[in-house]
Parts: sequence; structure tokens; C-alpha cells
Amino acid sequence: MEAYLVAMLVFAGFYALMALGLNVIWGLAGMVNLGLVGFFAVGAYASALLTTKLMWPMPLGWAAGAALAAAAGAAMAVIVARLRGDYLAIVTLGFAEVIRLVASNEIWLTNGTDGISGIPGPWRGAVTPQEFNLVFLAIVWTAVAIGFLLLARLSHSPFGRVLRAVREDEDVAAVAGKPVLWFKVRAFCLGAAIVGLSGALYAHYNAYIAPDGFAPLLTIYVVLALTAGGVGSMRGAVLGAVLVLVLLEGTRFLAAAVPGVSPVQKAALREGIIALSLILLLRLRPQGLIPERTRTLHAPKATP
Repeated sequence: MEAYLVAMLVFAGFYALMALGLNVIWGLAGMVNLGLVGFFAVGAYASALLTTKLMWPMPLGWAAGAALAAAAGAAMAVIVARLRGDYLAIVTLGFAEVIRLVASNEIWLTNGTDGISGIPGPWRGAVTPQEFNLVFLAIVWTAVAIGFLLLARLSHSPFGRVLRAVREDEDVAAVAGKPVLWFKVRAFCLGAAIVGLSGALYAHYNAYIAPDGFAPLLTIYVVLALTAGGVGSMRGAVLGAVLVLVLLEGTRFLAAAVPGVSPVQKAALREGIIALSLILLLRLRPQGLIPERTRTLHAPKATP
């Protein structure tokens, strides 16, 4: 049970990194992104290929995964620069599916649906599986802590304030002299890089990746995490990621404890409990558990 809990905390860290990346793109810049799992896959495959075929050190593989995901984010931002709302969501979702299909069919590069195995992990084989889980838990949550601190500071910087202005009304931001496209590209790059880093870490933790592991459902979980935690709030992104993972795994035990139901019924019951919990949360706290807080400068009082 202890190993299981540590593993779930590691996956909560992956979700938290993805939620932080989404918060930059959607929470601050207001661009709906349903292609998160595509950037996640780019980071995972890039790091896996570089460390298994070219024998790069793992830290360089992680950095390369983040960098390639950022480059994909920049290209995506240029393509969807003039799209908004549902159109933007559909295009980003299509991007994720294209990445998955490429990974499935380009056997010469990704080994197709058989996936890539034997991906190295830090001190894997030199320590026990329990110790490896603890090592990776420290690595992942250190990345979450650093990302959280940097993004929290960035969200209150002039750059973050411009992103909020673009989110509220990009035409007004453009009239104020802000290069809207340039800010969108940078937001997409930064958010995609964080999601790509999460994918790279996931590949080295799991030691095996395949296209089936990058289904659109993962994006939905992260979107739910950010919505539940509080869109625009960095603390909410982390809290929401942990909450969604607790719901996903906790309901597994609740459904198993119900007697007289088939496995299919247990799966349906589990999904129903998750959906009901999230609906109630969003009904009672539509702004999320930790709403976004913005700093407002008050004009000085006029002196008589």
C-alpha cells in the first residue's frame, strides 16, 4: 500500500505540472487548449528517444523534451492565433490526435503501437523499487515546486498582467500598444514546455511509453483539475490536480466495496461518483477552490 500511495503522489505531480502549464495558456492568456496530451507526448517521446537511442543523459533528455514541446507550442500558437473559443479548442484537440497517430504509424521512429521500452530512470536497478519511487517523488515535486514559484511570480509580473489583458479583451490590449500575437506565442511556448517536461519525466518513471497512453481523456482530467482548483490560480492548479487524482483513485476502492455489482457496473459507478463530485464542487464553488486573485492599484486620493 505504501508503494501504491507513493506512485499516486508521483502521478499527482505529473498532473500538477500539466495543470500549471495549462494555467499559463488558458488561465492567464485565455486560450482554450485541448491538445495538452499532444505536448505531453512530444516531451515523452523526445526524451525517450534521445536517452535510449543517442544515449543522452537524462537531464538533457528532459530539457530537450521541454524544448521540443515549446517549439510545437510556438508553431501551434502561430497557426491558431486568430481562432477563439470552440474553434481554438477543436484545432488543439486535432493537434493531439495527429501526434498520437504519428506515434502509432511512424514505426521507424517510435516503434509504432509496440511503444518504446527500456527507458532509463535515475538509479533504476541500483536501488529497490520502493526507493526508486521515493527518488522520483522528490524529483517530480521539486519540479512542481520550482514551476509553481516561477509561475506565481510571473503571473504578477508585467508579462502576466499583459496576458490577463489579452484574456479579457485582446483588441483593447492591441490598442494599448501590446503585441498580442507575440504574447500569445510566448504563453503557448511556456505552457507547452511545462507540459512537455511532465511528459519527459513520465517516460522515465514508467520506463515504457506507447501511443495508447496518450489518449484525449488525460487532457480532460487536467482541464477538470484546473477548473476545480481555480482557473488563473497557480495554487488552485496544484490543489486541483491532487484532488482529481484522489477522486480517480479513491473511487476505485469505493466502487470495489459495493457488493453485488459486476465489474462493468463498478466502472460505471466509479465514473458516476467522480462526475457527481465534480458537479457538486463546481456548483458550490464555480470560481474553484482557490480563486484567482489579482492585484488592483487604487488611485491616490486627491489632496485638497
